[in-house]
This record gives sequence, C-alpha cells and structure tokens, in this order.
Amino acid sequence: MAKKYSLSEIAQALGGQVLGDGNILISSVASVANAQVGDISFINDSKYQKALVASKASAWVLRESDAGLTNLPRIVVDNPYAYFAKISTLLNPIATVNLGIAPTAVVASSAIIPDSCSIGPLVIVSDNVVLGENVVIGPGCVIENDVVISNNTRLEANVTIKHHCEIGENCHIFPGVVIGSDGFGYAEEAGIWLKIPQVGRVIVHANVDIGANTTVDRGALDDTIIEEGVKLDNLIQIGHNCVIGAHTVIAGCVGVAGSARIGRHCKVGGAAMILGHLDIADNVTISPGSMITRSLTSADTYTALMPFQTHKAWLNTAAKIRHLDKFTDNLTDKIKQLEKEIALLKSNNNTQ
Repeated sequence: MAKKYSLSEIAQALGGQVLGDGNILISSVASVANAQVGDISFINDSKYQKALVASKASAWVLRESDAGLTNLPRIVVDNPYAYFAKISTLLNPIATVNLGIAPTAVVASSAIIPDSCSIGPLVIVSDNVVLGENVVIGPGCVIENDVVISNNTRLEANVTIKHHCEIGENCHIFPGVVIGSDGFGYAEEAGIWLKIPQVGRVIVHANVDIGANTTVDRGALDDTIIEEGVKLDNLIQIGHNCVIGAHTVIAGCVGVAGSARIGRHCKVGGAAMILGHLDIADNVTISPGSMITRSLTSADTYTALMPFQTHKAWLNTAAKIRHLDKFTDNLTDKIKQLEKEIALLKSNNNTQ
C-alpha cells in the first residue's frame, strides 16, 4: 500500500509554502481531470481555473499568483510543474531490488562488483568490468569487457553496454538501449564498401537518462560524448563522434548523424533530423520534424517544416517548386527590363 504524506510533510521535504490544512493526507499525484480524493494536482496557468474548480483533487500545487483560485489546501511555489515532478518522485519511489548476483547471471571473475549492487537474472558481465556502489543491472543486460559504470546508475532490462564504454553516476538507462555499437563508417574502393573499425568509445556523464531502444554509437576515432544531465527520449539515434552538450533534452525518434555537436541546454523536438558534422550553439530549440542542414551559430528557435497537404495538392506544389528557378529567372528579366524603361522615362523627362 502506498505511503501517505501530509501536505506539511511534503513541504518540509521539498520546500514551498502551505496554505490551508497542512494535515491533509496525500497518497498519489493525478491530472486535473482524473484526480480523486487523496490526490494532489497542479496548474501552471490561471486559464485552467474552471478545470481546477471542477476537479476532485484534495490539494493543489500553485503559483503565488494563482493561490487565490481555490480555498482547498495548497502548496505555493515558483514552478508548479517542476515541484509536481518532485512530489511524484517522493510518492512513487523506485522499487527496491534484491542485492547480490542472480543465480542465472554470468559474471567474469575479473569483474569488480560491490556488495551493494544488484545483478539480475540472465545478465552477462564480461572481463574487467567495474561497477560503482548501488548499481542496478536489470534482467538480460549484457555488459561487455572493460566497461565502467559509476555509483547509483540503473540499467533496466535488456540493455547492452559495449566494450570500453563509461557510464557516469546517477544515470537511468531504460530497456533495450544499446550504447557503444559500431558507428556507420565505410570506405568505398572499386565499388565495394570496406568497413572502418570504430575504435572510439561512448562516454556518458552523470545524471543522464536514456530512453527505451535508443542507440548511441561509439566513435570512429574520438569518443562519442553525452554530457551531464542530458535527457534522451525513446528511439533516438546518436551517430558516432557526436557530442551532446550538458542538460540538453531530445525527444523521441530524433536522428543525429555522425560528428554533429549539439550545445548545452538545447531542446530538440520529436522526429527532427540533424545532419552530420554540424555545430549547434547553446540554448537552441529545434521544432519537431525539422531537418537541420547547416550549423546553427546563435541561440534561437529553428523550424524547417512543409505544411501537410493532400497528396494531390502536394504533387501540384512540388511541380511548381521544381520550376521555381525558371519563374524567378523570368521575373528577374522582367524587373531588369522595367528598370531600363523607368530609367529611359526619367531621362526623357529631364531633357524636356
């Protein structure tokens, strides 16, 4: 059964100002629409006042400017959204694990595994692996040789960490992630593709989250680097030799081609594509679905989208785009001719 906290206990643990009955007990978090008695919810904008009034939540997290929207017990904070995430973490702690090595795990004798670690069923831990304290390796994971995983990092089921990669502390790596697979490197000779050995590593810094089935390729020569606090969603492809700057967030289905460098505190929307060998400045936002084909040297929001149409309409648009150069050439010629005629008229007026 979930542990309950009073509103005062929540504020004592996380901060914030309690207004109303601080003794009311909270057992779970919920959305405004689905909240029930015993739940706490939040709004970030007064435009949701009607939804707040109609909600059955027992307590709220609000901004100071919205604190008067209800007389129900509430915690007043500067950033309700971030505070709500903290409450959710408090009320939904990660499930406890059994310490030690599962009987079906295969662990090399040269691996260093502290007693505080948990190694799940059917895990493979190869030669010279070094784990920090409180590392959790979920069922079916494969940790290849010479990998280092630092304190308090958690790998969920079926994660693969390839050889010589390093994972920082307090990371959370979700099911199906592959870190350190070969980058896509080939050289053509006489019509045949020769594989280029990928001898770099993947270095993941502290406090990084990597979503399910995301892949991060190892470098061809230099390392692929994921800096501190980066958050990667599901189904992302990070190519070889990329650098993802600290505290950047990337949404699902994004592709980042090899040797691209993304700055710090960037936001990349879902299904965006970033071509290889580009530099993205700090604090850049890229809209969902955008194709980035050149370096972005200044902080701004960038969008490269074609509004969708019916297929028939799109074919018509595409046909016009194909002939756009001819149209602009004709337009340029006409403008030049008009300029000549205007100049001639002015000349004639001046001589009269």
